[in-house]
Amino acid sequence: MKIISVNNLTKVFKKPIRGEGVWDNIKTLFSRKYEEIRAVDNINFDIEQGEIVGYIGANGAGKSTTIKMMSGILHPTSGNVLVDGMTFDKARKKINRNIGVVFGQKTQLWWDIPLIETFKILKTIYEISDEDYEKRFNYLCELLDLKQFINQNVRTLSLGQRMRADFAAALIHNPKIVFLDEPTIGLDVLVKDRIRNAIKELNKKYNITVILTTHDMKDIEQLCDRIIIIDKGKILYDGTLHNIKNKFGNTKTIFIPKNVSLDNELLESKFQGMKIEETDESIVLKFSSNEVELDDVLIYLINNYHVKDFKIEDISIEDITKELYLENEKNI
Repeated sequence: MKIISVNNLTKVFKKPIRGEGVWDNIKTLFSRKYEEIRAVDNINFDIEQGEIVGYIGANGAGKSTTIKMMSGILHPTSGNVLVDGMTFDKARKKINRNIGVVFGQKTQLWWDIPLIETFKILKTIYEISDEDYEKRFNYLCELLDLKQFINQNVRTLSLGQRMRADFAAALIHNPKIVFLDEPTIGLDVLVKDRIRNAIKELNKKYNITVILTTHDMKDIEQLCDRIIIIDKGKILYDGTLHNIKNKFGNTKTIFIPKNVSLDNELLESKFQGMKIEETDESIVLKFSSNEVELDDVLIYLINNYHVKDFKIEDISIEDITKELYLENEKNI
C-alpha cells in the first residue's frame, strides 16, 4: 500500500542578484532581478507503508527541501505530495496527526521547562487519551532510556539526551510516518546505536514508515533496504542497496598489515582487475567479486605470504555515491 506518492515535485527559490560593493547592494533592495535556484527538479517516487527509505545526497542536493515539502513545511513550486492519499492543502490537520518529524539541528522541545512537561503538552495538542499516552510514553521511555533525565529542564540536556527526547516526542502520538533529517548528527557511537535500534524496533512493532536523510552512511547500511540518491535536485538512483552494490561491481576490499611483503605486480596479474594501494596503516587490495572469487584470493594470500591478520569490507554506500556523482558529472 502506498503511503506517500511524490508526483513531479519541484521547488524553485528566487535569489536576488547582488553586485559588488555597498552601493550595488543598496540597489539590490529595489531590484527585481532574481536568480532561480532549482532545489528540487521534477522528481517522482512512491513509498510503501512500513518501508525504511534512505534519502541521500551531498550538501545542497535537495534532500532537506524534499523532506520539508513531504512533511508540509514548504509548499512546492509545482507538483504535489500525497500522504495516505491526501494533500496538505486539503487535509493538513489530518495528515499532521499521522506524521512525526525529527530535524537533527533543530528541536521541538520546550527549552525552559522539564522534559516531562513537553510530553504532556504534546498529549494535549494531539488529543491523546490517558490510556494511550501512558502506554506509549512508558514504552518510549524504556526504549530510549529517558527516565534518568525526564524531569530535567531541556536546556540542561546533553546533545545525545536531547536527540533521544526529540525522537520520542516525534513518536508520542503514534504516527504512521516519521521523517528523520540527520537524526544522528554529532552523536557518539552509543547514542547512535540506541537510536538505530529504536528505529528498527518501532518499524517492526508498529510498521512505521521511515524516511531518513543522513550523511552517516552506517545509518543507511544498517537501516535501509531501499535508497534514493539525489543530486542537484534530480534523482540519480532509486532502488535496493543490494542492486546498486551489484551495479558497481560488488567491490571487496581486503586490508592487510603493512609488515607483510606482497608482490603487487604478481597479484594484480594473477587476479584480473585487482588494484593494490598502500595507506599509512595497511596494504589495501580492491577487486570485484563478480570477476574474482574472494576465497581464491584469501587462500593464495595465506599459502604464499603467510597472512594471518586481515580485514574484509564490502563496497560502502559512500563509495557508491561518489561513483554516481562522477558518472552524473560526465553525462552533463
